Amino acid sequence: MALIETLVVVLGVAFVAALSVFAKTRLFPVGEDEEPREDVAEYIAMMVSVLYAVVLGLCLVSVWETRSAAADHVQAEASALHQTYLLADALPLAQRQPVRDAARTYASHVVDVEWPAMVGREPLDASGWTLLDQLRRAGEVTRSDRVSEQIAAQELLAQLGYVDDARRGREAAAQERLSPVLWTGLLIGGVLTLAFMFLFGIKRSTTHVVMVMGLSGFIAFTVLLIHQLDSPFGEMLGAGPDAFTRYFG
Repeated sequence: MALIETLVVVLGVAFVAALSVFAKTRLFPVGEDEEPREDVAEYIAMMVSVLYAVVLGLCLVSVWETRSAAADHVQAEASALHQTYLLADALPLAQRQPVRDAARTYASHVVDVEWPAMVGREPLDASGWTLLDQLRRAGEVTRSDRVSEQIAAQELLAQLGYVDDARRGREAAAQERLSPVLWTGLLIGGVLTLAFMFLFGIKRSTTHVVMVMGLSGFIAFTVLLIHQLDSPFGEMLGAGPDAFTRYFG
């Protein structure tokens, strides 16, 4: 969701909340003998602090940790793949270019094929693992009289192990979602927080309208923020393939 769309949604929710205040005061006006509740701001602050200090905190921490872990996996995978590419210089001459080509092919596959699938929350097929196996076979040194080439081959296999682990983490992060329990608490808490404002003797005034618009807009913005962060590889706030394009662009 682009920035303009986010602002439109937030302002739209705030506008609807303002209309709700006008409708409530017109259809259900406060009676003359009804106890005034000029301390409604304290009730709003209490509800926000009680409901959202826990619910929003858990939601934001959960989605942010998933997004951070996804970015770490991407960086680790790209870095280890780049080290594999560099170690090709120390391999026997016949294996150097095949290793480089296989590393570039794998990086291109991740950026061009797998990344759009991860953005769309689609499961990844086995083609990426096939390319990784081809890279591993290209780096195997069966015979070599040079100790340096044997050491380079062992280090290359170690780096490919890091690529393997990071890839598994990236695939797992791409499929992670915020718990439905937290989503339920987030949405119900927001609805209750706004609904409580209409249960007290609120009289229509500019102050009350501004308070309702501000709180509803803030809740809408927070829900949208969590929704965007819940996509670890989303287009707006998700981790991007910059690490791969930087090394293999």
